[in-house]
Amino acid sequence: MRPLSPLPEPLLTVAYRQEGLVSAAQCDANEVRSHRRSRLVEQRRWSRVTRGVYDTNPVRPDRRDVPGAPDHRRRRAAWAALLAFGPDAIAVGPCALALLGVQGLPLRITPQAALPGGRATESREGIVLRQFDDGMTVHRVGERYVATPDWALAQAVPEVSRRYAVALMDSALHGRLLDAGGLDRAHDLARGRRGVARTHSWWELGDPRAESPLETFARLDRLDAGVPPDDLQVVLTGEAGEFLARGDLGWRLPDGAWLIAEIDGAGVHGSPEALFADRLRQNRLVASRGAALLRFTARDLATQGRVGAEIRSFLDRARGSARSRTGLRSSCVR
Repeated sequence: MRPLSPLPEPLLTVAYRQEGLVSAAQCDANEVRSHRRSRLVEQRRWSRVTRGVYDTNPVRPDRRDVPGAPDHRRRRAAWAALLAFGPDAIAVGPCALALLGVQGLPLRITPQAALPGGRATESREGIVLRQFDDGMTVHRVGERYVATPDWALAQAVPEVSRRYAVALMDSALHGRLLDAGGLDRAHDLARGRRGVARTHSWWELGDPRAESPLETFARLDRLDAGVPPDDLQVVLTGEAGEFLARGDLGWRLPDGAWLIAEIDGAGVHGSPEALFADRLRQNRLVASRGAALLRFTARDLATQGRVGAEIRSFLDRARGSARSRTGLRSSCVR
């Protein structure tokens, strides 16, 4: 069998921008006709995602070892929906948030888009077509349209659990995609949607100081354990007032020192350079006027309540020790 000629460079560039996906129309525009697409699929060089949409990467999405693989899979889901429903399709909900760069989405999201006049009955092969929200505003990302952050949050929050919902709010606030007023507007836009009733108390928990979803998960864990942090992104200084380090979450101890909780994410802290920087920062934290340091990872946070219980236990011991010392001093005075 005669080998296939190389694919046109312009089509490969389009695929790169779209997380490896291309539409039949884009292929036709680059002289990759139907018969050639069929051969590429037969030879397992491409795969068919849905009618008229192809993946140019032969490796299954969940087996791809690429930097930022989870984000790649989420954006791929968004592009699958956009390409499936044509050039007028608008990314909505979790898919819009993925393309806007908002962190905190679940590992897997449902491909979904909206069309003016679109009907849910037109959904196919796991790709959902939403009815266009009346009055929905959009942003342009590259050459396609996505729902603005307020609308996207209003659509996404009722679909996810509390920890993911608050992480999305934190990320949107931290990235300045919207402010407190924008978050209130998103809450108003969410009213009346299926599943929104359980979320009303969540909208008050968004905090722009959280720098990662893991920090959000840790904060919620401690809140549920009855030990919310006294501060986030705690700046610690030396005796001369010089900057030493900054801790993710902090609690004031009875002796005036800080208990600092550091949240380590594998993607952020996995390289040798990052590990060295972490060790240097940890040493500075420990040396900063007697600050106590506890470190947690994504594995710790996978069991909800575990981290909060550990912090609560530490604080109870510290407060009990302080009471004991106070009692001893009082008896000596007498």
